[in-house]
Amino acid sequence: MENRSENHYDILIAGAGFAGSLTALILQKSGFKVGLLEKGQHPRFTIGESSTPVADMILRKLSSTYDLPWLYDFSRYGTWQQSHPEIVCGIKRGFSFFKHYPGEEFTTDENHKNELLVAASSSDIESDTNWLRADFDAFLVSKVKESGIDYFDLAEITTATRIGEWEFRVSRSDKNEVIYSSFFIDATGSGDLAGRLFEIESSSSGFFTNSFALFSHFDHVPLWKEMLKKFNIPINDFPYNPDHSALHQILDEGWLWMLRFNNDLTSLGFVIDDSEGAYDKLSTEEIWNDLLAKYPSIKTIFKDATLAKMPGKIIRSARLQRKLNHCFGEGWVALPHTVGFVDPLFSSGIAHTLSGVEKLVDSIKQFWGNDTLFYKSLQEYEHKVFEELKLADCLIAGCYKTMAHFELFNVWSMFYFAATIAHEQRRLKNKAPGYFLNADDPNIRKMVYNSYDDLLKIISSKAPSTEEIRDFTNLVKERIQPFNIAGLLDPASKNMYHHTVAVL
Repeated sequence: MENRSENHYDILIAGAGFAGSLTALILQKSGFKVGLLEKGQHPRFTIGESSTPVADMILRKLSSTYDLPWLYDFSRYGTWQQSHPEIVCGIKRGFSFFKHYPGEEFTTDENHKNELLVAASSSDIESDTNWLRADFDAFLVSKVKESGIDYFDLAEITTATRIGEWEFRVSRSDKNEVIYSSFFIDATGSGDLAGRLFEIESSSSGFFTNSFALFSHFDHVPLWKEMLKKFNIPINDFPYNPDHSALHQILDEGWLWMLRFNNDLTSLGFVIDDSEGAYDKLSTEEIWNDLLAKYPSIKTIFKDATLAKMPGKIIRSARLQRKLNHCFGEGWVALPHTVGFVDPLFSSGIAHTLSGVEKLVDSIKQFWGNDTLFYKSLQEYEHKVFEELKLADCLIAGCYKTMAHFELFNVWSMFYFAATIAHEQRRLKNKAPGYFLNADDPNIRKMVYNSYDDLLKIISSKAPSTEEIRDFTNLVKERIQPFNIAGLLDPASKNMYHHTVAVL
């Protein structure tokens, strides 16, 4: 790329979370002159902390493809600890679910009727990670600065005009600047900037899922493993320590996430189904206290826990579901988390975002300078992201429909794990990654969407009968069979899945 004067860039990126910073580093390695803007300042609190095997695969691919050898170390807990123990993270061995009932202490039986543990790695060394985003995002910004990329923090774009190239007017501290670029990437993680600059609407219309979150970071959170021992619940056949996982406490009206880091810090958040609008007039404190009063074992988790210094308060989100009407236009595009979001239930956010980075930088490299082909590639990118959000929405909505009936929840969640296995296998065979969660596979789409309709029929007006649950279980087992290389729904597993992991 030709050298240009100061404040002139081939590509300007707004948003210095992990996705914006990685995109900047990759594009610079690809020969582009890049600028990176950040409205805030690092380190900063944010969530979206739980990684997955697919995210790890993409990190390793980006590392090798774009000559970022240091990035590889962050794809496994073991190499992360060897290379950067000062950057806080946590072990994530898999997904753990424990069902709670109103007014009752947590209990289960020898068949783990109220438990579901699904391994995603074979050992702690090989495991995925929970990212302390304040640390990890700040580290990536340090790599941006080290690389010589121009970085502007405390910088807010006030106007954008395009005549041949972009002219951005930027408010920064006590002065205003003008920045020029040929192309713009919105990595801000919300639809606000695209709405303000490009008049693109972001809405929640069309989503099946309707949820919001209450969350923060806490110190002194007791180990769930130790609480189970106090409840006299054996854990000797668990595939891993549940505290080293994305731990979900399933309630009738939603769930509580517990993501533990290796410095005694724990990320905790309730995600609540609001499809009936029952919480609109309640305060954050009222909702929080009502949930603790309703579920005794959940209350015990918070008995001695204290709010961490950052953020130092409980945060309440608006409705989580949102999607831009368009995610690109003349001279600009948005990364997936800016485009839209469904819900954090299956920790798909990091992987989905990285898959978007992967797709987008490939398009920029291939078609830069050919406006016709570049525009067509961005149209395809938009279709992919929208279809990925649609599939994730259906997978997650079915979980909320079944949270009061854990046996059904257990069964429905197998569609997510089947889709994930299919996508992992595609990547392990070095095939083109296609759509995230194989949302381009007509068999996956048909399986999920038809089954969602079948699910609604048995839960629409009444509690499902034992016979209906049995028949639906058999139906799901039959439908996931082409993708089920991990023994999902094998009664002998007793809801403890040790061997769903891919050989990475």
